[in-house]
Amino acid sequence: MSIKIASKIVGYAVAKDDEDDAAAEAALQNVKPEETNIIQMHEKLERPEMLLGSTYKVKTPLSEHALYITINDVILNPDTDHELRRPFEVFINSKNMDHFQWIVALTRIISAVFRKGGDVTFLVDELRSVFDPRGGYFKKGGKYMPSLVAEIGDAIECHLRMIGMIKDEGLDEHQQKLIDEKRAQLEGQSKQAEETSGEASDFPASAQLCGKCSTKALIKMDGCMTCLNCGDSKCG
Repeated sequence: MSIKIASKIVGYAVAKDDEDDAAAEAALQNVKPEETNIIQMHEKLERPEMLLGSTYKVKTPLSEHALYITINDVILNPDTDHELRRPFEVFINSKNMDHFQWIVALTRIISAVFRKGGDVTFLVDELRSVFDPRGGYFKKGGKYMPSLVAEIGDAIECHLRMIGMIKDEGLDEHQQKLIDEKRAQLEGQSKQAEETSGEASDFPASAQLCGKCSTKALIKMDGCMTCLNCGDSKCG
């Protein structure tokens, strides 16, 4: 006698004896159908009426007016185990209209990449690798910015870290201990330099630019060049 299966098979179990029929039936009842309604980020996703946003203030020595970078996020699969927060669009505003055209063009391109979905973290490296032929500048804390575009990339990186798209691995226990020791030894020198120059800094005034994290935090201690920001060391 043939049996017609009218519904989709979502699981199976083998009953060895008649006494196992009850256990097999219970196992089939506990099998959950495959979830097919998970929404992923894609370019055809319609913009919701409301988006969550974060605004970052960027003040550079290139202009007396600050830039305000707003990144709006869309919440995918809300109130489920698959809930994700992903960037959807970016806006940049300022009183300074000198760079208006290329900033508008840049925001539209970045927003289009955001809506494509996938791994958009590559934008950070692409933007931060843009150098101004007139030279860059150091922002507060000693971090070197090669251009205004790189500053925008830095703000996007901060946002992607905040929503969890970029994971901060951090330093291991040995590196962190080494950096803490060296920072403690140089604390007095930093305070002296701060009183002399009148400028506060997270790192010694004599620190050099680190090639790995672009922060003016590279110092020579115990005959070894070590970055007090990212832990990069020439001695391994």
